[in-house]
Amino acid sequence: MITLIVGTNRPGSNTRHIVQHIEGIYAELKVPAQVLDLAQLPPEIFSPGSYGEKPKSFQPFADAVLAADGLVVVTPEYNGGVPGVLKYFIDMLKFPESFERRPVCFVGLAAGVWGALRPVEQLQALFGYRNAHLYPERVFLPQIGNLISESGVLKDAEISGRLKKQADGFVSFVEALKGKKLRGMCT
Repeated sequence: MITLIVGTNRPGSNTRHIVQHIEGIYAELKVPAQVLDLAQLPPEIFSPGSYGEKPKSFQPFADAVLAADGLVVVTPEYNGGVPGVLKYFIDMLKFPESFERRPVCFVGLAAGVWGALRPVEQLQALFGYRNAHLYPERVFLPQIGNLISESGVLKDAEISGRLKKQADGFVSFVEALKGKKLRGMCT
């Protein structure tokens, strides 16, 4: 199972639209995928006491990461960096097993011309520190407002092709690292 992480909790986020597009790509590849949307995090996770004892309502999020064969982190750029909620989510997950030797892939999107290069590089450092296997083919979506329609549909065929190429390569990467077949697992 590939887990797609919506790296923001912002309402109406373009990140969510891109994750939906990527989810469709994995369906075309017949690879099981699930979406983990940080907008659905339980509010009690943000209590300072959560550092010591995680609320039971957070367990499905932690379990989804632990059960994932691979993670695709889709992040916007906020103020030149990773959204705070994404970093907080990473901090709340079990150490070291949440990312230890887990394949991870990155997609960045931003209103600016660099397509979230900075937050993706920050995430690569974080996941590298946590001993994840980093898939080297990143996809950046600059000037995201020009790439999607008002209804959130990706309208750039070249970008869509890069996302498909990335997904196909990531599945092969995960299969090689995990020693298990993912393709054809869903219909």
